[in-house]
Amino acid sequence: MKSGSRYFDRSFITFLAVGVVNTLFGTAIMLVLYNVFGCSYWVSSFFDYFLGSILSYFLNKHFTFHYHGSDWRSMVRFTVNIVVCYVLAYSLALQLTRFALESMHLSKTIVENIAMLVGTGLFMVINYMGQKFYAFAKKA
Repeated sequence: MKSGSRYFDRSFITFLAVGVVNTLFGTAIMLVLYNVFGCSYWVSSFFDYFLGSILSYFLNKHFTFHYHGSDWRSMVRFTVNIVVCYVLAYSLALQLTRFALESMHLSKTIVENIAMLVGTGLFMVINYMGQKFYAFAKKA
């Protein structure tokens, strides 16, 4: 990864570090809600991203992208980005996981746990791009 890359520069390393904290925090919430409290796939993954996104906004705004623009504008853009990335990543993950594991005849619980982990990975990649080029984009 060269530092001059338009898509993956030094901010990506910081984004990954922030993401590790958010992922551990959010994934624990998601799996506990799903496996301990019996919440659905969508409720469990929603709370993961709702709570993790609050922390992510402040950490990424200040430490990853060093954004000094309007708080209101960046909050709206950040929220739009999170919603789009969440729906896209988790819908795609659920469909791909069901398709990939269909012949294995695993329980719905196992398939949805795997799908949540796949969704986490998909979300990370598309969320980085959305934050870098949309939510915290620097004016030219």
